[in-house]
Amino acid sequence: MKLAPELLERIVEHARRDAPNECCGLVGVRDGVAFDVVETANSEASPFRFNIDGRELFRAIQRIEDAGGDLGAVYHSHTRSEPFPSQTDITFAANWPGVEWIIVGLARGAEPEVRSYLIDGGEVTEVGVA
Repeated sequence: MKLAPELLERIVEHARRDAPNECCGLVGVRDGVAFDVVETANSEASPFRFNIDGRELFRAIQRIEDAGGDLGAVYHSHTRSEPFPSQTDITFAANWPGVEWIIVGLARGAEPEVRSYLIDGGEVTEVGVA
């Protein structure tokens, strides 16, 4: 998935704004190119995990599909750990095959580090952020 710098910056700003809790949201794509970032609320309001309320998730996906796109990525932040999928992330991803997982790492007060992964059958493959 190609992700324009301005869309990536929206994701990073969402992560900064929601810290110390994890942020979360979706990325809409058309033909492998991201066209929209849909911020959602972390219904867990937690620095350790995220969840998107079912109604809000439905509306976010509907927004992407109404614009002629598909769900290309789920994004969230890790405020206290590296931007690598946790076991919770890996388990959650089992319900979303073929979707990238973008993680914004905010640990250690350094500049945000953004990584993207495909998670298939519990196997994690970094795909980079382009």
